[in-house]
Parts: sequence; C-alpha cells; structure tokens
Amino acid sequence: MKISLLVIRCKDLEASKRFYQLLGLNFVKEQHGNGPVHYSCEQDGCVFELYPNKGESPQDNNRLGFKVSNLPVILEKLSVVESYEFAGNTVRVITDPDGRKVEISE
Repeated sequence: MKISLLVIRCKDLEASKRFYQLLGLNFVKEQHGNGPVHYSCEQDGCVFELYPNKGESPQDNNRLGFKVSNLPVILEKLSVVESYEFAGNTVRVITDPDGRKVEISE
C-alpha cells in the first residue's frame, strides 16, 4: 500500500500555503468544477492538498511529518515547540497556521 492523497482543511489558505512552501512543497492553484479553489502539490506519487475550511467542519488535530532538506534554513524561519530523538535523528516539532503539529527531520 502507498498513500496517494492527503487533504487538509485550512482556515487561512494563503498562510498555510506559505508555511508548507517553507518546507519545500511547490503548490499549484486548482479548482474542480464548482468546487472551492485550493492548492495541490504532488511529491513522490502522493498528492498533498490544502483546502479552505470556512467553519463547515471541525478543525482536526492531526499530526503530519516530513523529511526535508535544508533543515537549518527552515529552522531559522519557524519556531520549534518540541524536539525528540528517534532512530538516531533529531525530530523537530513545529506548528502550522492551524495549530497542527508538524514533525520535520532531515
């Protein structure tokens, strides 16, 4: 099995796009038919999408994790809320604009 799609709902779509772009994701703006404008990025066969959350559904508290390159540059721009060691790597936890915990490591 391989994950092919992950969609998260965002209160401020533009702020979320900027946040995830800092991690190295490149988004394109999309709209399917009469659906909402959203952002989409394909990375290693998985589509990651940011959709607006206008209050129609409760905000999630999912935790996401990304392997990134250029970790020191990213850490200069974002605040780490916690960190821990796992399998010989230091994992930093940051929060996205909606308060989701996002783990990053190199």
